[in-house]
Parts: sequence; C-alpha cells; structure tokens
Amino acid sequence: MTHPLGSTTPTQIGLVVPDIEAAVHAWATILGVPAPNILITDTVDLAHTEYNGQSTPAQAKLAFFPMGQITLELIQPLGEPSTWNDQLVQHGPSLHHIAFEIKGMAARTAELAEHGLKLVQRGDYTGGRYAYLDGQEKFGAVFELLEND
Repeated sequence: MTHPLGSTTPTQIGLVVPDIEAAVHAWATILGVPAPNILITDTVDLAHTEYNGQSTPAQAKLAFFPMGQITLELIQPLGEPSTWNDQLVQHGPSLHHIAFEIKGMAARTAELAEHGLKLVQRGDYTGGRYAYLDGQEKFGAVFELLEND
C-alpha cells in the first residue's frame, strides 16, 4: 500500500537543546552508553539550507544516540533563522521532529503539502538531503524526511 509519507517506520526522534554538551552527558549517563561525537552541520554553501523558502546561514550542533530501530538526535541551534531555533525559543528543550527515511523527496514533499504539511526547512548533508514539514497543529510534531543517496 502506498501512502503520502512513504514510510510507516520512524527512524529518528529529534530533540532541541540549549547546551548539547550537557545534554549528551545526561543522555549518555541515563542510557548507560558512551557519549557520541558532537558534529556541526555544514555551512550554507555546502548544505544549501533553506528556511521558509529563503537561504539561511543557520547551522546546528548534532549528536546521535543509536537506540535499536530509532536514533535519538540532539540538536543545538547555531544561528538563525531555523526551525530548530524557533522550537527552542518557543518551547525550550523539547521534541523537534520524528524522522522517516524516504525515496523521492520532491514528490513526497509535494504530496504531503496537499495534506497540510508545509515545508519549513530543507538542506543537504553528505550522502543525502532532509526536509522538515510542519505538522504541529495536525499531528503534534514536525516530520523530518531523510533521503539518502
């Protein structure tokens, strides 16, 4: 069966945090696992980051905790504007997104727009691309689509 999202399996839960070093320490301690490396997203010239259809210099510090089928992603916004910064300013440390791996990014984002999910941010990373779709009102969360090459 096909459906607009293209996947029924979430692969990631993303949380925005004000201090990623402290958050990594806290999560590593509570999970009883080693602290992962902290990465910084590429600059706009490499990531082609867009927020609400406009180029943005925003970046983020990221840390990933593999947890079986799900990966926990911690995100500390760097600069603005971005959906990460908006979430942190408006709600403090909180759930930012639920991610799904998909194929056919352009077709998926267009079809999901027909279901009321507005594209708010997109960008590239080494080996793929991401898109955040605003589902806060209808679903209580932002959807992240991940398409790997």
